[in-house]
Amino acid sequence: MIDAIKLRILQGDPIVHDVKNANLPKLFRGLPTIADKPCPAGCDKCAAVCPVRAVTAAPVKIDLGRCTFCPLCEEACPEKLIHYTNNYHIASDKRENLIVTKDTKTITPARAAKKIRDYFGKSLKLRQVSAGGCNGCELELNALNNVNFDMGRFGIEFVASPRHADGIVITGPITRNMSNPLKICYEAVPGPKIIILAGTCSIAGHVFENSDQVQRKFLEENKIDLYIPGCPPHPLTFITGILSFIGR
Repeated sequence: MIDAIKLRILQGDPIVHDVKNANLPKLFRGLPTIADKPCPAGCDKCAAVCPVRAVTAAPVKIDLGRCTFCPLCEEACPEKLIHYTNNYHIASDKRENLIVTKDTKTITPARAAKKIRDYFGKSLKLRQVSAGGCNGCELELNALNNVNFDMGRFGIEFVASPRHADGIVITGPITRNMSNPLKICYEAVPGPKIIILAGTCSIAGHVFENSDQVQRKFLEENKIDLYIPGCPPHPLTFITGILSFIGR
């Protein structure tokens, strides 16, 4: 018992009390900023080093839906136009808003329709579907239930059955083997319901997008309500994105 008390004192308060204004380490890479300066003539070094084609040059743009948040473009730019901040507020309700330009200062999802807010504003149950993911995103989503982030205090929880859910959270690029189970799961969720894409793989297919083993037809047939980028997304990005979306 004494050892447990000592350990608790040593660890301090592990809870992130203010999820919208948390101080993350400077090494954390979140929303990038792009300086309002032109690229040198003929330079595309930032785009050339990007492993997932998330960066374009002249002018510089970064697609967070594709971005793995590696520092290669920042390191390669001779003019130091790109800088990754530790701003974790990068969820969006629109895919196009994930494309960062020199004019991008913040990314915030618009509030959901009143009907969605009335239904899910105080209680939101989600069924997570790993559609071929590597378990990176899945691990971060699992962390949402720990003592640090405690997503349940906001009335947002993961459930075991789609019958008990208000929507689904998709991780992974959606492989052929998972395309039909994903569709069955979504159809089992009672309406009204929402779809959340978490992670680069689910949003853009990541390095697997051109694979013949990936089947993303589901995304073409259904409206996506929230995009949460990252490889994997930080738990605070997930929590704040949903809270903003449901008007909390």
